[in-house]
Amino acid sequence: MARSIKARFSKGIIEPLEKLEFEEGKEMIITISEIPCSKAEKFLEALKATSGGWKDLIDAEELKKNIYADRLVSTRAEIRL
Repeated sequence: MARSIKARFSKGIIEPLEKLEFEEGKEMIITISEIPCSKAEKFLEALKATSGGWKDLIDAEELKKNIYADRLVSTRAEIRL
């Protein structure tokens, strides 16, 4: 009898999320396949993997000052009415 159930892996143990009806001591073969991640989960994984990548490479306070200073610079010609 083949059957698929959901389970959770936690602290090195696979815990079934559904009730199982098997005889005690029954041997079985278990096939494990991961549930694919959603786009949001993939994005968070990528974000976590890259966080801190610029640490100690730039001065964050100086970068903020430059960004705010650049916002004050106007490249448009003055409008005359």
